Amino acid sequence: MDTSKSDWKVLSHELKYDNPWISLTEFKVITPGGSEGIYGKVHFKNLAIGIIPMDADGNIYLVGQYRFVLDKYSIEIPEGGGHLEIDPLESAKRELKEETGMEAARWENILQMHLSNSVTDEFSLVYLARDLTLGESSPEETESLTVMKLPLEEVYKMVNDFIITDSMTVAAILKLWILFKENKL
Repeated sequence: MDTSKSDWKVLSHELKYDNPWISLTEFKVITPGGSEGIYGKVHFKNLAIGIIPMDADGNIYLVGQYRFVLDKYSIEIPEGGGHLEIDPLESAKRELKEETGMEAARWENILQMHLSNSVTDEFSLVYLARDLTLGESSPEETESLTVMKLPLEEVYKMVNDFIITDSMTVAAILKLWILFKENKL
């Protein structure tokens, strides 16, 4: 199988929407099956950065917030955007401080993934942050956050019980759970 080539043929493309964070392009294509069609692509202009703050007792710090797009409350790991030209770890440190007031002495990248690769090119990195120091948070004006501290086992249960549904959080907690069970932490 040749994984280096595409069976898609692009006939034309048109930028439909653009703002500082995303753009939407519509492509007229010939599909791998040979038929003509359209395909939309959402391009993200930043990285998605997630942080799992974990204290010495194995507790995880999560944030809860109302998500406008979902029109519901969501429980998540601290998350945010990282400029492409800035070291992702620096963006992670900024997000952790901004959303929780915490700083961490130890950082480890434990996960990299595309969040919804059928329609977006959004790429995410998740860091495990340890040796935490508490401080004052400074959320953005679009954020009204509640910080909660829960044992890893309880957070894992919340993922399995569909209480936590944010894709980056689900993947991050499942990865952390595997690392914990394999004694790699």
